[in-house]
Amino acid sequence: MSGTAVTVPAIRARKRRDGATPIVMVTAYDEPGARIVSDAGVDIVLVGDSVANTVLGYEDPLHVDIGVMAHHVAAVARAKPRCLILGDMPWMSYHLSTDDAVRNAATLIRAGAHAVKLEGGRARLPVVEAIIRAEIPVMGHLGLTPQSVLAMGGFRVQAKSVDAAGALLGAAKALTEAGCFAFVIEGVPDVVGAAVTEAVPVPTIGIGAGPSTDGQVLVFHDLLGLGSAPPPKFVRQYAALGRLATEAVAAFAEDVRRGDFPSDDESYHGSAELGDSLS
Repeated sequence: MSGTAVTVPAIRARKRRDGATPIVMVTAYDEPGARIVSDAGVDIVLVGDSVANTVLGYEDPLHVDIGVMAHHVAAVARAKPRCLILGDMPWMSYHLSTDDAVRNAATLIRAGAHAVKLEGGRARLPVVEAIIRAEIPVMGHLGLTPQSVLAMGGFRVQAKSVDAAGALLGAAKALTEAGCFAFVIEGVPDVVGAAVTEAVPVPTIGIGAGPSTDGQVLVFHDLLGLGSAPPPKFVRQYAALGRLATEAVAAFAEDVRRGDFPSDDESYHGSAELGDSLS
C-alpha cells in the first residue's frame, strides 16, 4: 500500500477544534476488505468483534473469542494497509483479571494490530492502565457498548437522561486520564456526543453520536449494502453491493445452464494430435 502509515500519536493529535481533519474509521475482517479500506484512504481499520454478526452469522458479538479475533487481525495485517490497525478485544477477554487482559491484548498485537479497543466505563480503569503499562495503546468505547447487549436489553440509545449522560462524561474523563488515546462514542444523543468531544483532549469517533465528534466509523458491510438486515438509523449506505453480487452470481449460473460458459476464449486448447490420441 502506498502512503504514510497512520500511527497512534498521529490519531491522538486529531482534534477538530484544533483544525484537524475528521478521522475516518471503517471495519474490515480480511485481506480484501483491508485492501479496499486502505486504498480508499481510511485512517483506521477496525477489526471489530462485529465480525460475529456481519460475517459469521451470529446475532450479536458475544460469540467470538480472542482466537477468532487474532485470526481476523492477522488476515487484515497481511494486506499491509497504511491505516492504523485496531484490534477489538472481545467479550470476556478483559473481564476476569488484568493479567488476562494484558495477555489477550498482546495476542492481538502479535497478530498485527497497532492498538486495541475495549468497551466500558470506570469499571475498566484497572484494565486500561495495565494494558497501557505494557506499552499497548488503548482506545475506549462508551455509550452503546454491544458486548453489554444482554444487560442493556437490546441495542438501545444510551445516555438519554441527565444522570446517565453525566456518568458517561465522567467515565470519558477518567479513561482519558488513564491513558486512552481516543474513544468510540456509540448510540448516544448528538448533544452528548458533542459534550464528550468538547470535554476530552483526545479524539472521539462517533457511530450514531451526531456530527460533532472528531471522526466517524461505520461497519464495512453496512455502508456497502452487504448486510442481510436493514441497517441502523445512523448508517448511510453508499452502495448496494449485496444486490449487485447476487445479480452477478445469478448471471453466471444462467450462462452455465445455457452452455454459454466457458466460451472458447475462456478455455485452454490442446493440439489436434493430443485430441486424437485421447479418442
